[in-house]
Amino acid sequence: MGGHSKIQIPDYKIYRVEDVPELMKVKEALAKKGLKDPWLRNEVWRYHPSFGGSKMNNLKIIFGRGFKAGVALTAASIALEYAYAAAFPSDDHHGHHAEHH
Repeated sequence: MGGHSKIQIPDYKIYRVEDVPELMKVKEALAKKGLKDPWLRNEVWRYHPSFGGSKMNNLKIIFGRGFKAGVALTAASIALEYAYAAAFPSDDHHGHHAEHH
């Protein structure tokens, strides 16, 4: 879809989970349950400042991905629901579809 450039992901070996407090919380929570994530180190680069590792930039990335499409699909779903309700009115006056068993 859009004009996103491909991000060059650096080699995971140059980073340490211990350098990222958020990932250390994940590592410790898993350890309490006797679990380990061998790929957790692969995510450390995302928190590095050279890759926009600030919390604000991470929020922008999270809400940027698919957010517009999600809003559009939600609006379309609501519009279809209203169109369906108008085309097939039910006896239910509370705005919900009547259930038939």
